[in-house]
Amino acid sequence: MMNEIRYRAAPAFDEMLETVQRNRDLWHGVWQRVRLPGWVESAVTGIDRPVHLLALSEDWCGDAVNSLPWVARLAEASPKIDLRVLSRDKNADLMDAHLTNGSSRSIPVVIAYDEAFGEIGWWGPRPAPLQAWVREDGLKLPGDERYLEVRKWYARDRGETILCEVLELISTERPAACAGVV
Repeated sequence: MMNEIRYRAAPAFDEMLETVQRNRDLWHGVWQRVRLPGWVESAVTGIDRPVHLLALSEDWCGDAVNSLPWVARLAEASPKIDLRVLSRDKNADLMDAHLTNGSSRSIPVVIAYDEAFGEIGWWGPRPAPLQAWVREDGLKLPGDERYLEVRKWYARDRGETILCEVLELISTERPAACAGVV
C-alpha cells in the first residue's frame, strides 16, 4: 500500500523535468535528443501487464541526466509502462532499500513494480558495463576526466544498454536486439 501511495504522489517525468533547477539546459537537451531505436516498439508489445517504474534521482546527477530520459521515452512507447520520479534525498528509506553494492546511495535507481505494487526488481545507477568501468579503470582517472569519459560512453551507447537492461527487468523475454548489448 505504501509503495502505491508514494508512487501515485510522485511527479511524472515531464512534470519533474519542469522543476529541474540544476543542469536544466542539459536535462532538456538530452530529453530533446533521445530517440528510441526501432526495435523498442516490437519489444514493448511483449509487455502484457502494467509496470510502474519509480526513479530515485536528483537534478544534479550526471548519470540521471544521461539515463532517465531513455527510461522516460521507453515508458512513452508502451501504454503498459508508467514512470514517476522521486527525490533520493527526500526518500532516504526507499533509497536505503536499494543501495548500490549494499552501501552507496548512487542514483539514478529505477524500481519496477507490478500492477499490485509488488516490487519486481530495480536497475541502477548505471548500465552494467559502464558501472564496471567506473569501479575499475575509471577510478584511476581524476574526477573531471572520469566524468568526461562517462559522458562519452553514454553518447556512444545511445541508450541501447539502458533500454536493454530495463526491458530485461520488466519483460518476460529478452528482446532479440539486446543479444549483443549486455
